[in-house]
Amino acid sequence: MVKLALIGTGAWGRNLLRNFLNMNGAELSVCCDSDTERCATALNGARGVNRTTDPEDIFANPEIDAVAIATPAPTHFALAKRAIESGKDVYVEKPMTLRLDEAVELVELAETNDKILMVGHLLEYHPAVLKMKDLLDSGELGDPYYIYSERVNLGKIRQDENALWSFAPHDISVILHLLDEEPVEVSATGAAYIQPDIEDVVFLWMRFSDDKLAQIHVSWLDPHKIRRTTLVGSKKMVVFDDMMSAEKIRIYDKGVEGSGKNGKFVGYAESLALRFGEVTIPALKHAEPLKVECAHFIECVENHTQPRSDGRDGLRVVRVLDAAQRSLKSGGAPVKLS
Repeated sequence: MVKLALIGTGAWGRNLLRNFLNMNGAELSVCCDSDTERCATALNGARGVNRTTDPEDIFANPEIDAVAIATPAPTHFALAKRAIESGKDVYVEKPMTLRLDEAVELVELAETNDKILMVGHLLEYHPAVLKMKDLLDSGELGDPYYIYSERVNLGKIRQDENALWSFAPHDISVILHLLDEEPVEVSATGAAYIQPDIEDVVFLWMRFSDDKLAQIHVSWLDPHKIRRTTLVGSKKMVVFDDMMSAEKIRIYDKGVEGSGKNGKFVGYAESLALRFGEVTIPALKHAEPLKVECAHFIECVENHTQPRSDGRDGLRVVRVLDAAQRSLKSGGAPVKLS
């Protein structure tokens, strides 16, 4: 039985709390929040869970095996670092940190101390994303050409981080997970309309070594709520629309066929042909992604195994975010990634 502590009972912390309270193999022992009323409300009478306003009470408790951190992003690094230093395995919400050097330090610290470090890249546990990964790895989609995603709505406007750092980690983690590689070049443009120097809308581009492309559009200042990712391959195309209550994945048997005779261009009509095939809607396993993610963390702690969204996965997402932020502040100039 993994004895667990949760730090942060805000909007997302309450979702983690709900899952950990009802999870086999886990015992939520301590709940920590600077706001005692918020913590009490989140627990809603749950028995056997101690409360504290000081995270040090958790770090000093030798009975706690693991810590889940769901606090504002600027606090992630310090809390995760203290948790690892105190001998705890750690789950930290995205983004793992707001600085690249801090992300590097956390990964090195976890590896040096042989501790689990897992980042809350929720969509890597979504049945639709897992299906997209299977389609890509099996070759059904052919070679991936490009991916683009939209994550926009008229929603909560944050003060701690801009729309890039708040929204884009989801889509960056999905794209890097699907392609299983990091980009060689990143560029981003955006604008701050509501608060000075905090961009409300950002367009992010990534170029990969073999000229695959990815584009991400994020905004909390948009009339529509859209959560959609499109992957175009040489054989087929797939669209994941998370706003659909059902039929979240659609596979389009569409594409362009032909490349001329003996590899040489012989005229448009002879060399290229558009293919319009069927649209397939595969059945997906019904599972709450957050429940799957939380269970994966507990399993990794129990068995001391590497999480799917481990510290290095979090680091490569922060590396892209850092490059995008630098490009954003330089007017969209491309930033090379080594």
